[in-house]
Formats: sequence, structure tokens, C-alpha cells
Amino acid sequence: MKLFKLWCRLSLIQQIMCGIILGVILGLALPKWTAISIFGDLFIGALKAIAPLLVFLLIIASLSKHKKGAKTHMKSVIVLYGLATFVAALVAVVACYLFPVKLVLPDALTNQTAPDNLRDILTNILLDAVTNPIQAIIKGDYLALLFWGSLLGLCLRQAGDVTKQVISDLSDTISNVVQVIIRFAPLGIAGLVYRSMVDVGLAGVAEYGKIIALVVGTMFFVSFVVYPLMVFLLLRQNPFPLTFYTMKESGIPAFFTRSSAVNIPINMALCEKLGLNKESYSISIPLGATANSGGAAMTISIMTLSAAHTLGMSIPITLAFLLCLLSAISATGVSGIAGGSLLLIPLACSLFNISNDVAMQVVGIGFIIGVIQDSVETAVNSASDLLFAATAEFYDLKREGKAVNMVERVREAKLK
Repeated sequence: MKLFKLWCRLSLIQQIMCGIILGVILGLALPKWTAISIFGDLFIGALKAIAPLLVFLLIIASLSKHKKGAKTHMKSVIVLYGLATFVAALVAVVACYLFPVKLVLPDALTNQTAPDNLRDILTNILLDAVTNPIQAIIKGDYLALLFWGSLLGLCLRQAGDVTKQVISDLSDTISNVVQVIIRFAPLGIAGLVYRSMVDVGLAGVAEYGKIIALVVGTMFFVSFVVYPLMVFLLLRQNPFPLTFYTMKESGIPAFFTRSSAVNIPINMALCEKLGLNKESYSISIPLGATANSGGAAMTISIMTLSAAHTLGMSIPITLAFLLCLLSAISATGVSGIAGGSLLLIPLACSLFNISNDVAMQVVGIGFIIGVIQDSVETAVNSASDLLFAATAEFYDLKREGKAVNMVERVREAKLK
């Protein structure tokens, strides 16, 4: 009983770390007890079953709540959030080409092929998109779910508030079901690590370090090089004081809470310290917690391309560009869900004709490296929410002829 109470006091990230250690120990000590791997199979099977429905309802709920006639002062924020997410996905794709990493996928077949020309790619996308939505949920056809979910969501904008609330409640319910499943992640990950230890040994498990280095390295490059460059191009001022301030004051707390939503009050307080317009940041910060998902877009792109490299696929530039678009679009709206970006990996994998079974193995690896990846991803997302909310407002003021000294704003904010 005491052991159980102690276990319950641990955070999910600590429990997952325990699961990884347990899987390694069992894999080394009891390699013939293959029944242990069933916990990993059950965990992946549960995620595989619920993920299509989650994605479908999230898309519908998100688009159905979109209101026409958004305030004009939010235009710069929305454009900047969308552009930053796309650029992050693009950088992740380039990083995968420069530093290709292969995943440990014991059951995957190598030398598979991806569509090799634009006509085949577009044909596959269009044909997959019009699959029966019920069959798409059953089979996990994510391109069809994206299409039908978007269409239904846009059409539901004309529906009554009660109907929209029902859809939102269904989406929240499925999200809660996913959270229940994720609570069993430590046991499932122990089974997955055990299987990896038995199949590929300690050296194979050590390969996870390469994918972690690629994901985290790309996120740091985007946060401290790409995003500051975007700020500089818009404002023509030194972007680093604001960049370091947002990462320290917003990114570090988000790293430990692993939730952009939980970090909203912190970002709101920081906006006030920076002297931003409350009418603006009261909308842009909550919006950024769901819509600004550069970290998630990078995770989706890197994990998907690494799976393609593992399967021996040759990826044409056109397909990689479409992956950037798909990652940026699909990443929007998953920030508030623990492991949300991982559950969208099958959607991106479907673009490469990678089977859902293999895609869910990649999701399993994502949960293993999530001990580090998810924390860094959340820090990047939350810090950039504040960075771009401030940048958008400063840019609008600059266009109106009102000078804004970012260095002075940051210095004053530190003194408050």
C-alpha cells in the first residue's frame, strides 16, 4: 500500500522513467519471458484504436468554434503563429535530410517505396481523402479523417451553440479517454522497452539517443536561430534579449509543467510586464496555447521522416514539402493534450503510405523519448507564444509609425 501511494505521488514523467528502467532490467535479466511484451502491445493497441476518433473530433470541434469577423488587431498574431509553425516543420524536414536517423522498428519491412512524383502524390491524397469517414475511423485512414473532419467542422459553424457544445463535449470526452490510456504509459513503455531489449539488445535501445539528439537539437536551433531571425526581419532590432527573456521566464516553467495551457497565466503576467495591450494578449496568449505548435510540428516531421528512412524510402522534395504543410496544419490544436503531437504521427505517415501498424510503433518510440522530447517541445511552444504575441504587437505599432525599443521593454520587464 505504501509503495502504491509513493507511486501515485510521482509525476507521469517520473513514472515513465521508471517504466524505461524496468523494461531495460527485465530485458537483460529475463529475455525469455516474452509475455512481458504484451503490456506494450496493449498500450499501442489502445492508442491505435482511439487515436483516429480523437483526431476526427478534435478537427471538427476546433473548426466549428471558429468565429467569422475576428478582430483586425489579431491578424498579425494569427499570421505569425501559422508562419512560425510551418517554418519549424520546414527546418525539421531539412534537419532530417542532413542528419538522417533510423528508428528501432523490429517488425517493420524495409525497402518500401513512397510515391515518387507529384501526380501520384496528389492522386493518392485525393483518393484517400474521399474514403468513407466511418471506414476511415475503423481503418485509421488519417487523410480522410482530416478532410471529412475539416468539412464537417466548417459546416458546423452555422449550427446552434447547443450542437457545437455537444461536439466540444464529445471531443473533450475522447481526450479524457486518451489521458486515461496515457496514465498506463509507464507499464506499456516497460513492455515496449523490454521487447526492444530482447530483439535488438542494449546497443539498439541506445539508438534512441540519436533521435532524441535530432529532435532536441532541431528545437533549440529553431528557438535560438530561426525564431529570432523572424523577429529581426519584422522589427529590425536585436531579437535576442526578448528571445532569452521569453525562454527563461516562460520556457523553463513550461519545461517542467509540460503543458502550454497550464502556462497561460504565466505568459499573461509576462505580457503585462512587457507593457503589451491587454485587449490583444488576452486573446493571443490563449490562442497560442493551441494554435502555435512549432514544437509539435517538428516532432511530427522528424518522427515521420525517420520512420521513412528506417523503411528505406526515397523521399522526393515535393512529398517533403507536403509533409511540412500537413505537419503545420495538423499540429494546430494538439498542444493542450499530453502526447498530442505523437498521436498525429500516423496522419503524417499516411502521406508516405506507411502502414498504421508501423506508424503506431513510431508513436511508441515517441512515448519512450517523450521523457525529454515532450518537455522541450512544450517549452518551445510556450516561449514562442509570448515571443510572437509581443512581436506581432510591436510590428503593428511600427507600421503605425510608433517606435518600440524591445531592449528597453525587456529591461523594464525584468525590474518589475
